[in-house]
Amino acid sequence: MNFRTLVAALAAASVIVMAGCGTRESSGKKLIAIITPSNDNPFFKAEAETAAAEARKLGYETSVNSHDDDAHKQDQLVDAAIAHGAVAIILDNAGADSSVTAVSKAKAAGIPSFLIDREINAKGVAAAQIVSNNYQGATIGAQEFVRLMGEKGDYVELVGRESDTNAGIRTRGFHDVLDKYDGLRLASRQSANWSQAEAYQKVETIIQGNRNIKGVIAGNDTMALGASAALKNAGLEKVIVVGFDGSPDAIASILSGGIKATVLQPAATIARLAVEQAHKFLTAGSTGMPEKQAIDCELVTPVNAGQFGLFGRK
Repeated sequence: MNFRTLVAALAAASVIVMAGCGTRESSGKKLIAIITPSNDNPFFKAEAETAAAEARKLGYETSVNSHDDDAHKQDQLVDAAIAHGAVAIILDNAGADSSVTAVSKAKAAGIPSFLIDREINAKGVAAAQIVSNNYQGATIGAQEFVRLMGEKGDYVELVGRESDTNAGIRTRGFHDVLDKYDGLRLASRQSANWSQAEAYQKVETIIQGNRNIKGVIAGNDTMALGASAALKNAGLEKVIVVGFDGSPDAIASILSGGIKATVLQPAATIARLAVEQAHKFLTAGSTGMPEKQAIDCELVTPVNAGQFGLFGRK
């Protein structure tokens, strides 16, 4: 294969990757590539849709794709964004360590990356890293859990994917509060990998050996909802369940008397900020903000649940 043929083949491959993994609006405008985990999760869907809407409002063309938490697929999507001449990338990345190379590659190609939701383990590579203050959110969630538990009783902790930075930050925030109370006993700590089905199975197994569980604190809402369903199926509806994310399904559960509380991450606000800062960077040469930015979370309970919509206040 000669050089010209090879270039043509690579270009064709990049089109296939872009077309096969998501959507792109073609209008001849400057392109902002938006890459997130699977949009089957309402949190990531809200990120992608909000970022795309804000980019369109500012006059950009958009491509929206999912890496499905697969670092290799993420690399392909970043390569495709570079090949398509994207002027910026909005990225909820596939791993704190495994994503550094992809973000560095985009920077070397002159394309700034604006990370949302998850940080990477490198500074000076991304133009911005805008995340929920997961530690702050975990502490306010844990404080509400302590209050609901009456400061005593056996509880279960469900943690997210072990490789996810946010999973570690949230569990640290939980325990910096929970471990202060001698009356609380951690009966089981299990990873349910952010999955509702896996959380259901894990809790179903745990309660077979211990029906005295008084509470479940979960690192995200999908796991909280899975736990709640397993408890309800076992006739243990009174067990306290607290989640994290502020998803519409979790808020609906709170309003209907299911899970007792969640911690809302302002996903839509963060996605909007990332696009606004990308636009400022592209037009003024700087975001005017520090690279790392943490946005505080909010506690959602039956008292205020009606005030919240799609990962933010109505």
